[in-house]
Amino acid sequence: MTAIADAMHIEHNAVIPTWFGVGGRADRLARPRSLEQLRRCIEVDPSTRILGDGANLLVDDEGVVELVAVLSEPELSRWDFDVPGAPGIVRAMAGANLPRLILEACRNGRSGLEGLGGIPATVGGAARMNAGGTFGEFGNAVHTVHAIDRAGHDATLTREQANFGYRRSNLGDMIIVSVDLDLGEEDPKKLRDRLKEVMEYKKRSQPMAERSAGCVFKNPTLLSDLPDIASAGTRVSAGMLIDRVGCKGLGIGGASVSTRHANFVVTSDDATARDVIALIDEVKRRVFDVYGVSLEPEVVIWRREQ
Repeated sequence: MTAIADAMHIEHNAVIPTWFGVGGRADRLARPRSLEQLRRCIEVDPSTRILGDGANLLVDDEGVVELVAVLSEPELSRWDFDVPGAPGIVRAMAGANLPRLILEACRNGRSGLEGLGGIPATVGGAARMNAGGTFGEFGNAVHTVHAIDRAGHDATLTREQANFGYRRSNLGDMIIVSVDLDLGEEDPKKLRDRLKEVMEYKKRSQPMAERSAGCVFKNPTLLSDLPDIASAGTRVSAGMLIDRVGCKGLGIGGASVSTRHANFVVTSDDATARDVIALIDEVKRRVFDVYGVSLEPEVVIWRREQ
């Protein structure tokens, strides 16, 4: 650890903050203050795990052995609405807070992100999983992704090369450094009104005041016809399937399926990560037993043995 210990403080047995509010610790945790320090983290431990907002993350109770790098320092979480030589482009570092960026974009009359209101994420995390929902996807606003591979080499990918799909990209195991966003121009008031509509919809339909990581499962595409639901090839709501098999309110330990939105798992003060994992497995089992549909988690799970 000497290679970076003289450059930044390394925390040991450190808390890994997530929106679930449960889970294990990091054996080692660093908060790089610059791109160079981030590179040094990767040099010391090529398996370094990158932590953004922790909004779509569940850490097993045993924690993780890999170095965890938190992208929260100003140099790695800022954004710029006036990129030299790139008119119309907004450059956001991977650690940038997406909700705050959306709000500032609306205030500046820059359109393209307002449909993502209410999605807790950093820009890097939003790019990796192509975060989105009913009102749009992050990948639609991407112009270019700047990243570093695990060998420390720079990589630049266009939107097409990133190959964004439903809750996925082909950014693989690369470390996202920044994202160039191609945002249009629109009246700030219209954008603020649109953002307000999106937020009001989510407040009505999602348990936004409780501890959760957003939607737990991706919406599946049916492989065969399901009577009274949809035909093969149709993407259907995971929450609807979970609700129909009677899982709303189902609890294991301190984790339970939200009674407001069945694709949300919420946690209480006495919950553990194992409670959440066991509940996820039980919901998957019940949906498969009734409908033959295999739900795929949207939440990322960090485990020590991985």
